[in-house]
Amino acid sequence: MASSHSSSPVPRVGRDGIYHKERDPSPPRCRSIRSLPDVCPKEPTGEGRGLCDGPSVVAEHDRWTVYSSKVNLPAALNDPRLAKRESDFFTKTWGLDFAETEVMPSFFLPSITREHFGPYLQEMAQRERIHERCKTICPNKDDVDAVSSITTNHDKSRAELEQVPKIFMKPDFALEDPATFNTVLPWSHFNSAGGKSSRDVASSKLLQEKLSHYLDVVEVSIARQISLRSEAFFHAMSSQHELQDRLQETQRAVAVLRGRTAAIDRVMCQGPLQALRTALTRNNCVKLHNKLKLMAAVHQTQPTVQLLLSTSEFVGALELISTTKEVLQQELQGIHSFRHLGSQLCELEKLIDKMMVEDFSMYARSDLNRSLKEEPQVLEKERLESLVFGLLRQRKLDFLDIYSDEMIVAAKAIVTQCVAESVLHIEEIDTEVVTKLADQMRVMTFPQWFELLKNVFESFLLFLQRIKATLNVIRNVVLEVLASNQKNRLLEEVSSEASGQEASHGPSLLQGEAELAYLTHEGLFISDALNEAQQLRQQAAVQDQSSAAGSRTQQSRPEAVSSDSACGTTETSISFMSCENMMPTDLELNRVNNNVQELLYSASDVSHDRCVKVLTARAKDGSLERLSSAEFVCLSQAVEGFVRDTEELCGRRSVSLRGTLQSQANRFVHRFHEERKTKLGLLLDNERWKQAEVPAEFQDLVNSIADGRITLPERKIPGAEDRKPTEFLLINGQKYAVVGTVLLLIRIFLEYCQCVNDIPSIATDMLTRLSDLLKHFNSRSCQLVLGAGALQVVGLKTITTKNLALASRCLQLVVHYIPIIRAHFETKLQPKQFSVLRHFDHITKDYNDHIAEISAKLVAIMDSLFEKVLSKYEVKAPMPSACFRNVCKQMAKMHEAIYELLPEEQTQMLFLRINASFKMHLKRQLARLGVVNDGGPQHGLVVVDVAFYTENVQALKSLERLDLNMAEIWEQKR
Repeated sequence: MASSHSSSPVPRVGRDGIYHKERDPSPPRCRSIRSLPDVCPKEPTGEGRGLCDGPSVVAEHDRWTVYSSKVNLPAALNDPRLAKRESDFFTKTWGLDFAETEVMPSFFLPSITREHFGPYLQEMAQRERIHERCKTICPNKDDVDAVSSITTNHDKSRAELEQVPKIFMKPDFALEDPATFNTVLPWSHFNSAGGKSSRDVASSKLLQEKLSHYLDVVEVSIARQISLRSEAFFHAMSSQHELQDRLQETQRAVAVLRGRTAAIDRVMCQGPLQALRTALTRNNCVKLHNKLKLMAAVHQTQPTVQLLLSTSEFVGALELISTTKEVLQQELQGIHSFRHLGSQLCELEKLIDKMMVEDFSMYARSDLNRSLKEEPQVLEKERLESLVFGLLRQRKLDFLDIYSDEMIVAAKAIVTQCVAESVLHIEEIDTEVVTKLADQMRVMTFPQWFELLKNVFESFLLFLQRIKATLNVIRNVVLEVLASNQKNRLLEEVSSEASGQEASHGPSLLQGEAELAYLTHEGLFISDALNEAQQLRQQAAVQDQSSAAGSRTQQSRPEAVSSDSACGTTETSISFMSCENMMPTDLELNRVNNNVQELLYSASDVSHDRCVKVLTARAKDGSLERLSSAEFVCLSQAVEGFVRDTEELCGRRSVSLRGTLQSQANRFVHRFHEERKTKLGLLLDNERWKQAEVPAEFQDLVNSIADGRITLPERKIPGAEDRKPTEFLLINGQKYAVVGTVLLLIRIFLEYCQCVNDIPSIATDMLTRLSDLLKHFNSRSCQLVLGAGALQVVGLKTITTKNLALASRCLQLVVHYIPIIRAHFETKLQPKQFSVLRHFDHITKDYNDHIAEISAKLVAIMDSLFEKVLSKYEVKAPMPSACFRNVCKQMAKMHEAIYELLPEEQTQMLFLRINASFKMHLKRQLARLGVVNDGGPQHGLVVVDVAFYTENVQALKSLERLDLNMAEIWEQKR
């Protein structure tokens, strides 16, 4: 009771849900026919079968069985998935569409929508409306008669059926229900007390006749309904017979077609299909052979790793382990013999990690502790690169801490070795008695210790150069890995774009690939075949990428196990992936690169700290504070040179050594200043304030200052060309009469300037100390001269005007050099330190005030003399009077005392002030005496005395053109 609606062959379906070909009875088959399920299943997704079980459309006609039918009637009737049987089950057309099955739409038929029928509906719409209108206006006569007949019969049957009680028509009618049974059979008529009577018998007969009548009515109604539908029933039966005849004709045509296609199959298809099966079998054998060779190579992994580790090829060993683990996870997954190999490789990898860390520690120790004079700077560069690359590959990013620890230990050993070598050449030091290094350094003389310090500096410079060369190698490896990561990432982006383009062209190849898969894979459906084809393409693309981007990895790959296994592995589809996925990220690599630079900075700091230990060990007993200026300058220059060299080498300004030097410099400056301040105080306390001769070397000193060389000149060996001392110090054409203390003061502040030249870092401190020294000279000289302290300290009898004039001139000399000193210090200070220069302004003001006080003191001396002498003045003969003769004599003495000490302008200004004082006292005395400018005898006598005074004063040197203006002695008439 099943057939096909098409002439195409129908493959049978087995129990396993896989389509099978019809089999040729002549050759033996490897499997028997299996029974199939009743209902056609959807497309199965089971595993693929061999080529020998592929479906065929050319199987013989006589091999078809009932199990090959598309629709099975019992299965369709008993389908448990249908909740309710179709109402038209017995009337719908038998065939392929009898049962509801899902049939895949054909790829060759277009999708038909309502839009395709739009033009036809528009064309037929008008005709349809006309046709419907005609049907309503002019109905068919036969249809009218049929309708009237049907209506009459329907009314008659309805009237008859209304005679039947409604209870029989209820859907829940059931005689087992007592209420229903009592309603249909009223037993009350049969339950009379007297037993059966003639009335009861009559009632029973009447009830039976009534029920029989009801039955007849129903049967007549049913017969009438059957008669009305008999024509359709017999038409269905005749259609069934006609359909069977057509199926027989179709079966004969299909048998002829199958015979022809079987001949075509034998002649044209079996040979090519056998060739495809053979090719597939060969491909499977090749894959199996490659898989076996791969297993052989993996089996030799552990011996190869041991061989690589024996030659310290850590990178190669790690790469081989990584590749083997990847192969085990991807291509050899599930191999029972390799079930423990993965864990063994993991343990081996951990062992290699420990070996690399220990080897790197040994390398750092041997590299940093070897002799500094050995070449080359980098020890075993290839070994170092291999270790660093391996540590980076395993993400052991803390290996620089190991190098840092070894570096600190090596720095301590350098100082110890330098001290030991220096002590060997010094016979005065007994190492058995003086055991500590610090004590040995303090026992050394300064030249010996300074030579040791220079050796330490030189050793640390070589030490830093070696560290920098080693760190450069490490940095180059890190940068190489970073560049490799970026290159691999770029290759991945390019390959992803290429794979996207391939995916866009992929659908055009699906049809041909589906046909090939259908022909070559038995039991493998099209979707599975296409999936396998896509996987093959992806594997090929990955292999191409690996061969292009992983060339470096393949070059560094170890020699596998043997030449045969290595060649076999290369020929297979396996490509050892690069270790980019195991390498640190770009952020981590940049952090390691920064740590390399920080390690170089740390090396510089460690070297400076060790040198600080050497300095502090020497300075513990204060020996550095007792150095001479030249020795401390040499020490400062050596330290500054070392700091400058390390800064150029490492690119970092370390502050520890410079800070220690600054601390020692502050102590040195304090001692330096105290020594010179004490020396200046002693010189002032012993100064008798007499004009001193100026040696030629001091004249040369001030001349060099005038030329802009503010430094101490080199000492000259005394010879025959030595010049004699001079009375004055000649500066810019001016003569300065000075005392010996001022000459030494000039040399002292030049020593301060020289220290600033040699040690610029102490400029601020030295400026403060120099200003304190100048203030001390000013205050102490004021105490000794103006305060007459020299009378008790030195034993002078009196402070003469010559002493005062000489002190003033010395102060003027110091004031002359203060701006020069200020300009020199300004060049050594930072702009933010210029505020300390204000000390020189205060000092200049103090010195000018002191000079003015000395001038006032000279005027006060003459003022007291004028007051004393002129108080006894009387206007009487002889003229000139004795009083005026005494005044002129004192004026001449004053001029004689200061003329050669002070410049002409100062002398004139001083005598103008003295003359004003004289005129004031004379005017006061004349007023007391009552002498007026009346031309009288007394007026004449005064005029004679004044003329004598004027003549004598103007007769003095440099006072010839001095305007005395003696007319002011007379009071103006009111």
